[in-house]
Amino acid sequence: MVRQSSLRSFIGVVPQDTVLFNNTIRTNIRYSRVTASDEEVERAAMAADIHTRILELPQGYDTEVGERGLKLSGGEKQRVAIARTILKEPRIILLDEATSSLDTQTERNIQASLAEVCTNRTTVVVAHRLSTIVGADQILVVDNGQIAERGRHEELLMQGGLYAAMWKKQQKTHDTQTETQTENQTQDTMR
Repeated sequence: MVRQSSLRSFIGVVPQDTVLFNNTIRTNIRYSRVTASDEEVERAAMAADIHTRILELPQGYDTEVGERGLKLSGGEKQRVAIARTILKEPRIILLDEATSSLDTQTERNIQASLAEVCTNRTTVVVAHRLSTIVGADQILVVDNGQIAERGRHEELLMQGGLYAAMWKKQQKTHDTQTETQTENQTQDTMR
């Protein structure tokens, strides 16, 4: 018989709305594996692309995050939660909009780390930002509570259905944002 505590030890979850405890950043990361060394905590933070930011804080890893992590931005809280899951080294990983509060570059950095961490592990990714699931072995497109499409990224694009339409829309938005950023950088350079 599988006990609930045994099952929990195999699963790591990074929720969209991260819960942090009114304690230090180190303790919040270590929460997933209380026996972890400081070095292991810092390696997990590096993989989650939050280590440098932590070192910039007044007390570094010993900085108190406040009730529910109020002293950190949404993206910083997500990266602490990702570090917590990386440190746990679970067999099953559930990422629920885990990079939704991150900028594109930070998301890419973390995706690379997560790809490594998720190797040889069952990983379920819930995402609206399709760039986070391009490399998935299997993508399920859910519409009105039903699986509308299933396949790999390339297959779904070729089908020209719901996934392809969402992909095109997101790429168009991304291209527009990139053009605006380039124009702003050019204007700043000219000043």
